[in-house]
Amino acid sequence: MSLEAREDIDPTETSEWVDSLVSVVDREGEERAQYLLSRLADRLRRDGRVPPFSVTTPHRNTIPVHREAKIPGDMFIERKLRSAIRWNAMAQVLRANKKHKGLGGHLASYQSCATLYEVGFNHFFRADDGEHKGDLIYIQGHVTPGIYARSFLEGRLTEEQMDGFRQEADGEGLPSYPHPYLMPDYWQFPTVSMGLGPIQAIYQAHVMKYMDSRELTDMRDRKVWAFLGDGECDEPESLGALHLASREQLGNLIFVINCNLQRLDGPVRGNSRIMDELEGVFRGAGWNVIKVVWGGLWDPLLERDKHDMLQKRMDEAVDGEYQNYKANGGAYTREHFFGKYEETRKLVEDYSDEDIFRLNRGGHDPQKVYAAYHEAVNNAGDRPTVILAHTVKGYGMGGGSGEADMEAHQIKSMEDKALKAFRDRFGIPVSDKQLENGEIPYYKPEEDSPEMKYLHLQRERLGGFLPKRRTDYEALEIPGLDDKMFATQTKGSGDREVSTTMSFVRVLNGLVKHKQLGSRVVPIIPDEARTFGMEGMFRQLGIYASGGQKYDPVDAGQIMYYREDKKGQILEEGITEAGSMSAWLAAATAYANHDLTLIPFYIYYSMFGYQRVGDLVWAAGDLQARGFMIGGTAGRTTINGEGLQHQDGHSHILMSTVPTCRSYDPCYGHEVAVILQDGMKRMFQDRENCFYYLTVMNENYSHPEMPEGCEEGIVRGMYLLHEGEAGKKKAPRVQLLGSGTILREVEAAAEMLADEHGVVADVWSVTSFNELRREALDYDRYQFLSADDEREKPWIMQQLEGREGPVIASTDYMRLYADQVRAWVPGDFHVLGTDGYGRSDTREALRRFFEVDRYYVAVAALRALAERGEVDRKVVADAMNKYGIDPNKPNPVNS
Repeated sequence: MSLEAREDIDPTETSEWVDSLVSVVDREGEERAQYLLSRLADRLRRDGRVPPFSVTTPHRNTIPVHREAKIPGDMFIERKLRSAIRWNAMAQVLRANKKHKGLGGHLASYQSCATLYEVGFNHFFRADDGEHKGDLIYIQGHVTPGIYARSFLEGRLTEEQMDGFRQEADGEGLPSYPHPYLMPDYWQFPTVSMGLGPIQAIYQAHVMKYMDSRELTDMRDRKVWAFLGDGECDEPESLGALHLASREQLGNLIFVINCNLQRLDGPVRGNSRIMDELEGVFRGAGWNVIKVVWGGLWDPLLERDKHDMLQKRMDEAVDGEYQNYKANGGAYTREHFFGKYEETRKLVEDYSDEDIFRLNRGGHDPQKVYAAYHEAVNNAGDRPTVILAHTVKGYGMGGGSGEADMEAHQIKSMEDKALKAFRDRFGIPVSDKQLENGEIPYYKPEEDSPEMKYLHLQRERLGGFLPKRRTDYEALEIPGLDDKMFATQTKGSGDREVSTTMSFVRVLNGLVKHKQLGSRVVPIIPDEARTFGMEGMFRQLGIYASGGQKYDPVDAGQIMYYREDKKGQILEEGITEAGSMSAWLAAATAYANHDLTLIPFYIYYSMFGYQRVGDLVWAAGDLQARGFMIGGTAGRTTINGEGLQHQDGHSHILMSTVPTCRSYDPCYGHEVAVILQDGMKRMFQDRENCFYYLTVMNENYSHPEMPEGCEEGIVRGMYLLHEGEAGKKKAPRVQLLGSGTILREVEAAAEMLADEHGVVADVWSVTSFNELRREALDYDRYQFLSADDEREKPWIMQQLEGREGPVIASTDYMRLYADQVRAWVPGDFHVLGTDGYGRSDTREALRRFFEVDRYYVAVAALRALAERGEVDRKVVADAMNKYGIDPNKPNPVNS
């Protein structure tokens, strides 16, 4: 039995205890009262008893009326502005769908949270005024019509642009949701893939504090605001990083959750209360929770509720019922809500049904919202804050036309009657005749009207217009390949055997020591530094910890001990790819959001990269992120002992789907160096809109010195590594293409073909089949649209045209990776790859299992020559027998 349900056996004693507590609060303050309560709880625990505890509070506002900060400004004008924006948001969607049925759009979401945004825009959201860099606002994706409607009133968007909603193909329209890629000077963050806004906001606040601690930029009192829906909280990303925000003491972070109780198809929690659930989750995670449940029209009723029966009724009603009350009107609410108890029925006996219907929810009351925002931004503690605002989905749209209806999220049109009711409710000066004639005009007050003057004055006080994104940023001077950080790799490893992972780490080590660039480097690791051989950086750079290191690490006596530091440079985010990727996104867009160009490197286990955080990788393109993603221990056969769940044979294929991602699979240190230098120059000096994905491996071998003149080929995707030497007699010739560590198998196959079969092989290092295909597709499109205008052929054609013999490609990835360039390979093209699930074994065994080792490459070359009639077919059979290749071996795809 809950405490609330127990009968009070001694009301007098209870009253004395309560009076005593109130006296302590009045005389000695809240902290003293909390101390006494904690001592009482400790006393119960000493005897093994469980003290009463709840992470939820009654279903009412957290801030009592007497403690509310009063909203400044002109509430009459603000309502008129809010009403105009509501109308224009609705008009935008209706006009677009009237012109082109099926364009879609969302009416109900913004109507439910218009007050939440407008109180922020009028009183809290600060823009970059040149001195204060402004707040960062993660706007809920489905409310874009309302944000466009405000910008229309501000004069930032024209009527023609408003009418281009969801009509973007000509480059002039407005995107359906927040997309920085499509509106680079407007939207700050992409949020409509639900769940991504909240986790990005948490790590944005985290990286802001990191930059401030490292004295890279002054965070001052900047806030990160994240707006999301209650249904969106079902996404794991929405709530999955709450602990980080409290652990890192992100007092600069404010969540506003629009609790309109509805998802896309129905109630969020029809049989319970989502506000209670969220309150428990956030408070349990250490957040400051502010509930905005009831609007001011409820205050007199709550004041008269001397026996707490109204509170009891509020606490027992579930969300499915609250949805019914608003959808079915005042008479229904009187009977089914107030009518349950005599005490509550009497509270509203002098209220009309219309009065009862007008009893507002907290998220629609500017005063209640202002009080919550005021407390959040003036939170003196280090805890993040969440505001849970009770609202109605489709507020103002009328019953049957969207207000609290099950189908509210999908409504994209309104009948004349509903339009007129909406117009009347919000006082919009549009005539019946206009609506009857099918017109849905935008409404914009005259520029010299009190409303427009007020609108501009409020934004001037807050630094300017929002949303707004910085598009220009400081270009960095990137050193050339002759700089020592790159030269250590271009000169080769000599007799030392190292992995490409170590080649990358050595370049990174040189980069962090660079006088101009070193402080801008942000290494981000999801608890895999030792896997990648990066533990040496722990002591050198320190691991960022907001509170510093409060303990002596167990390895303190070692050279490479685990050092945490408030000014640490490494972001070691723990076992969370989504969190690490979100931190990378924040650092990779610091140029736009903080006027600070950072060079972030996110180093992770390649198998657990894109397939775990693909939505965030796609968002990176939308955000115009600049930085490096490094997929470590890459390849299907290179990480030999880990097996099915760990071996990556497809990350490059996945990365090829992101238009702004340039991906590479280098084999040698000089290739790593060239790609890193090229990437830094493109992104941070030339300011090209792209980011880089690089796979590096953990297999050790010696690395040759960089061949002369190969830099262009490395960047464009392939270069000739070894040219086969023909003897006096004309010999068959093949072109062997290799990628990553399988390039070394290809090199070995070339030697076997020459020594054992008299076949001459040219060996090509293919650093990126993706880049080769990207350029070739661009060439094809150009030729299609400009048939009479000859253009330089794509790189792969330039390199292979005129070369003798069939082409054989082998990689540590699925066949599709190399096969994607088939259309531009002159002559015969044969592809080997690692299709199927991974296995645990030695590298040699795995490469044989997946049929990509030197023996299979050699046999593939011989078979290709046999099909051309250049060698006898018996040569192929003899080679298979010699190399132990069983033609009846099970297919690795299915075995």
